[in-house]
Amino acid sequence: MVFQQISPQKGSEIVMQQIKQQIESGEFAPSSKLPTVVDLAASFNVGRSTIREALSGLKAMGWVTIRHGGGTFVSSQLPRESNAEAGGGFFYQTQMLQEVLEVRKFIEVGCASLAAQRRTDEDMKELSDILVQMENTLDQDDENELADIRFHLCIAKASHNSLLIAMMESLTERLQVSMKESRRLWFFADRTSAEGLLEEHRMIYEAIAAMDEKLAADRVMQHIAKVDTIVQKLMVK
Repeated sequence: MVFQQISPQKGSEIVMQQIKQQIESGEFAPSSKLPTVVDLAASFNVGRSTIREALSGLKAMGWVTIRHGGGTFVSSQLPRESNAEAGGGFFYQTQMLQEVLEVRKFIEVGCASLAAQRRTDEDMKELSDILVQMENTLDQDDENELADIRFHLCIAKASHNSLLIAMMESLTERLQVSMKESRRLWFFADRTSAEGLLEEHRMIYEAIAAMDEKLAADRVMQHIAKVDTIVQKLMVK
């Protein structure tokens, strides 16, 4: 197996395209396991973070699946990009995710700010318990995802603003879809991504616990903006 070596500044998009071409050509068959992040980084002559970002993009588009602790595998059913409707479907899904992220920025930043001002000891206990659940389910995607959603809903609850709570609850279904797609963009080939996501939630918790309204709002905005940045890159393609 021979890959064309590239310079690091060319970034993950070229890596992603080359791996995708290897899959399309049949060199990597459906359900087969890809080389490790370390091996791919050596083959492409780039850093591991570049490989992880490329694999994240491939996963978001349905070309690979990533098993925590088990490696990266070619999807058993590959996307049919030659089908214009399928390509449009991916674009539409990405566009919808961006719209949900835009709404989340406005609502959740406000919720975090008010939560830092109004949270009770009971609110903090509930948030703390959810963080423990997230930590205990790092390798259980479905359970961890539900805990993630509960965390954000709990922040809304801690705002003690009935309209904001109702708005967040009305978005629960779309929020769940948004979380799932966001996490697909977040998670790479190892557990450090899941742990990094957990750490971001801890930082939001700490800002609310400290009753720092601005810091809580800023950390929620940064948390959502990271995924938004990836989504915008995908929409440019």
